[in-house]
Amino acid sequence: MVLVHRQKFRRRKLLLTSLLTDVDGRSPSLFLLEAIPRIFSPAPHTEGRTAQPPLLPSLPLTPLRRIAATSSGFDFGFSSWKRSIVVRGLSWRIRFEAAGMAGNEWINGYLEAILDSGGAVADDQKVSSPVSVRDGGGGGHFNPIKYFVEEVVTGVDETDLHRTWIKVVATRNSRERSTRLENMCWRIWHLTRKKKQFEWEDAQRSANRRREREQGLRDAAEDMSEDLSEGEKGDTVAEMVPCETPRKKFQRNFSDIQLWSDDDKEKKLYIVLISLHGLVRGENMELGRDSDTGGQVKYVVELARALAMTPRVYRVDLFTRQVTSPDVDWSYGEPTEMLTSRTHDHNGNHVGESAGAYIIRVPCGPRDTYLRKELLWPYLQEFVDGALAHILNMSRVLGEQIGGGQPVWPYVIHGHYADAGDVAALLSGALNVPMVLTGHSLGRNKLEQLLKQGRQSKEDIDATYKIMRRIEAEELSLDAAELVITSTGQEIDEQWGLYDGFDVKLERVLRVRAKRGVNCHGRHMPRMVVIPPGMDFSSVAIQEDTADVDGDLDLTGADEASPRSLPPIWSEASTLLRRFINLHFFLIVNLWLPLQVMRFFTNPHKPMILALSRPDPKKNITTLLKAFGECRPLRELANLTLIMGNRDDIDEMSSGNASVLTMVLKLIDKYDLYGLVAYPKHHKQSDVPDIYRLAAKTKGVFINPALVEPFGLTLIEAAAHGLPMVATKNGGPVDIHGALHNGLLVDPHDQRAIAEALLKLVSEKNLWHECRKNGWKNIHLFSWPEHCRTYLSRIAACRIRHPQWKTDTPTDDTVLDEESFGDSLMDVYDSSLRLSVDGERSLLGTSLGHDPTELEKVAQEHNDPEMQDQVRRILSKIKNQTPKPQATDNIDKQNKIAGNSSNKYPLLRRRRWLYVIAADCYDSNGAPEKKMLQVIQDLFKAVSSDAQMSKISGFALSTAMPISMVLNLLKSGKIPATDFDALICSSGSEVYYPGTAQCTDAEGKLCADPDYATHIEYRWGCDDVKRALLKLMNSSTTIIEEDFESRNAYCISFKVKDPTQANTVEDLRQKLRMRGLRSHIMYCRNSTRLQVVPLLASRSQALRYLYVRWGLNVADMYVILGERGDTDHEELISGYHKTVIMKGIVGKGSDDLLRSAGSYQKEDTVPKESPFITYANDGIAADELMRVIRQASRNTPGM
Repeated sequence: MVLVHRQKFRRRKLLLTSLLTDVDGRSPSLFLLEAIPRIFSPAPHTEGRTAQPPLLPSLPLTPLRRIAATSSGFDFGFSSWKRSIVVRGLSWRIRFEAAGMAGNEWINGYLEAILDSGGAVADDQKVSSPVSVRDGGGGGHFNPIKYFVEEVVTGVDETDLHRTWIKVVATRNSRERSTRLENMCWRIWHLTRKKKQFEWEDAQRSANRRREREQGLRDAAEDMSEDLSEGEKGDTVAEMVPCETPRKKFQRNFSDIQLWSDDDKEKKLYIVLISLHGLVRGENMELGRDSDTGGQVKYVVELARALAMTPRVYRVDLFTRQVTSPDVDWSYGEPTEMLTSRTHDHNGNHVGESAGAYIIRVPCGPRDTYLRKELLWPYLQEFVDGALAHILNMSRVLGEQIGGGQPVWPYVIHGHYADAGDVAALLSGALNVPMVLTGHSLGRNKLEQLLKQGRQSKEDIDATYKIMRRIEAEELSLDAAELVITSTGQEIDEQWGLYDGFDVKLERVLRVRAKRGVNCHGRHMPRMVVIPPGMDFSSVAIQEDTADVDGDLDLTGADEASPRSLPPIWSEASTLLRRFINLHFFLIVNLWLPLQVMRFFTNPHKPMILALSRPDPKKNITTLLKAFGECRPLRELANLTLIMGNRDDIDEMSSGNASVLTMVLKLIDKYDLYGLVAYPKHHKQSDVPDIYRLAAKTKGVFINPALVEPFGLTLIEAAAHGLPMVATKNGGPVDIHGALHNGLLVDPHDQRAIAEALLKLVSEKNLWHECRKNGWKNIHLFSWPEHCRTYLSRIAACRIRHPQWKTDTPTDDTVLDEESFGDSLMDVYDSSLRLSVDGERSLLGTSLGHDPTELEKVAQEHNDPEMQDQVRRILSKIKNQTPKPQATDNIDKQNKIAGNSSNKYPLLRRRRWLYVIAADCYDSNGAPEKKMLQVIQDLFKAVSSDAQMSKISGFALSTAMPISMVLNLLKSGKIPATDFDALICSSGSEVYYPGTAQCTDAEGKLCADPDYATHIEYRWGCDDVKRALLKLMNSSTTIIEEDFESRNAYCISFKVKDPTQANTVEDLRQKLRMRGLRSHIMYCRNSTRLQVVPLLASRSQALRYLYVRWGLNVADMYVILGERGDTDHEELISGYHKTVIMKGIVGKGSDDLLRSAGSYQKEDTVPKESPFITYANDGIAADELMRVIRQASRNTPGM
């Protein structure tokens, strides 16, 4: 078999080589006609051998049949050069088809063009071809290879190919040029083959997702049809399930949105914005410094300022990453930056010290390194914990200022981009407040565009952009978001519609059912709303159309008459400026910029067509230039100005930008547009308004010809300065035009349509004035005050929620006195930490503790006056706050009550450190191994070895087991449950406080924290999730069955019969999202159980709940883990808490069932190296645990 394939390959190679070789003495046409049967027919049958199949059986024979039909004329009617062209063209066709490239349109078009061009050829001297491409070798003959390559490189977006093509064209030696062209042909063939392969793989994935989504919609329609009448049932099912026949759509208005009102003066809001990546600061923003510091940075800063100035908004915090790298400015390392300060409201009343907008920078990841956004994913949990600490502190501060002593929780948490969306989702779950998301740009859309280019596989794209982790973050954000804000309607349909967590039809149905009060069966889709970005129009002076406004361009000042003719050398204008500099200094600013542009024009009085964008192929500048160059009336009526960023040397620019600029220069030369087109090299950001004014002064037009424009902020800026627009009909300009009605929309691929639209606006003055007035009349719709009012109105329509405790935290005088005294002791303890040197007197294993005498002694040893003063102040504070005898008695009473296991409140609120045991040690049946008991006992032994530490330390157990199994485990090890301050059970669905009245029922049995149950119940559809999972997992064979012993009201538990046949967590989560069901899924207990808990519940989020509820900072927790564990194991590793990973204690976990093939990797969620993660190498031993705990404390001294 191998020999047969080798022979076939050699025969094919020989034939293709011969087809590409000129044969002396033979007619190329006859040779081709003789070779074709050998290529497309089976090899002749010989004795003892079977007939071989044709080499290229799938090749479409349309061009070949055309040749065969005119075979008589093929030899005599065609000239010799034409026959050579056909032979070469068919050889390329065969070469591409041999590579499996059947049906390639541009190859077929190339062959058809060659064949069609033969009919008009009379002889060898008169050549008619589709394009005028001449062979540099002389003779004026048409070069098919050059024609083929030129058609490809000008028709596809391959910037490096285009650069190579320019070099090839510039080659003088004909043989070298021919060789390079041949090499380019093979290169194009290779790229096209890869592109087709990637397109096929992407088509397969898309088809699978489409089938799964349709099935999900059918399942959702079936489940929800039970509660509807027959008429409603038909409407709902028909709306959700795709149908081939179009249905008439009836417009129904279900909107109950009320516009934001300023009347409620009492309610003052605290809003949190998050924009994680890039360099964010309020002044002198370095926009364009890198790909992460762009328009999003400007948008979020201006949004924070605008919201802070809106009535009823008290404070806005914009969270971003703190960067202390020497590679960036020091200002990015400042923890806080004030954007706006409001000491008085609009009525002149004093509003407080904390009002206004602020940038809050949270450290996460390497402190001295500026990381691009693709590398930030493993550190998001650290950012969450840091932001949570600030929000809780600020809520208490605002409660004292404006909340009457009660915490003021954030009104909304708004994440910008995927990384901030992931953070906002976790913060929203920890605080139980609404979340809003703005995607800015989306991962699935970017992945689709990159795959269409055909240059990289999905794996290569993910390695570069971490695109799969980004997509999962966007899906998680959709799970938690109440509202998704987009800039355009196109973003909703064509971009968010690609995600599993959003479907336009299902969202509409769920919204209607919620409006009618019909049960949605636990399903949820975030509401998508279009709110265009705002703009600051304070520097824009909107005027009426007067003679002064519409007069000729004034290049000499207000006191000079406008010149009708301009000097040919513009340096004379500079001399004129110097002459009047003493009298008209301000004219320098007004004249310098126009001269930078006008020096390009022969007649600068003509209307200016202005295009402003970076030189990116997607911005379609070359098509605009072709349209302008090929339309003579437009060239006679107008000038063209191209503001294409800043450049010094084109060769030093990126390949894409350089290719566009090179093509612009070539087109200007090709169409002889000198004196008609301006393309200045430099401009400042502050010059942009003056550029708009200059174009408006000439009665010009602004154009955005981008292939696809996500929004089109420049269109709004142009309208604000009185410029009508011509814009692409793809993307955001459609919505902008619908609001402003100030121009025309065109197909960006149609040069003629672009030229006609520009000519229409330039030539028809009445239309120009109408568009100008419409733009000015409606521009307020895009102002920041309008944006903020719409924004707050939409948020007010969401379900506003915040932490609410059924059991109030005690605030009596006894506890306050106790906490005040404890704070002083804590100050002493913190000072003891600062006095330590190289860990000699670290937190653990020291007798320093709260002994003031010892503290003063150590301070004297350091000979540090500042430290000694600080110690004296703390000791003085302790003496002044010595507890009264009454308070001391009460403390003794509480300690006695604690010993009797009847505390009313958990002792967590008085713990300095909390040790959380989350080791997932289970046997093959899902029962806990003895190693879990050993870890607990050794940890108790390690902590109790230091008497001082044991007094201020608490313990918690975090596990997937139900409470009954946990109690049996502790009983088997003779460990009282009251030794634990908290028990987090059933994968984070329940929290218990043993020995407290809060978690003890009337019969004395242990019960779960009711406040935590209220905290996590949001969007929990227990029965519907269970029904969907049973249907998905048991479609063919029974893989799971319900585990009644392990389930509770907020945890669905299944026994997994065969883990090898089970779907991964990622796959199940995708299928549930497509059905509108939101939950947290995990395999646990050595893959023997599948458990589902509410979206806001998890073992990691339960730790943050303890922080929010009882004030025990996550940074003061130690989490003890194994190397492997349940599928939520990775969530427990990273964060501000100290993680201790004990090697060898977990033999087998469930993490193999977490991700599907082609998904993101563990390195995208867990940092490889972190000061918060420490490893224990010697197994289970109390001494080893103590050593690792001390090391973890030394690794994070500032936390």
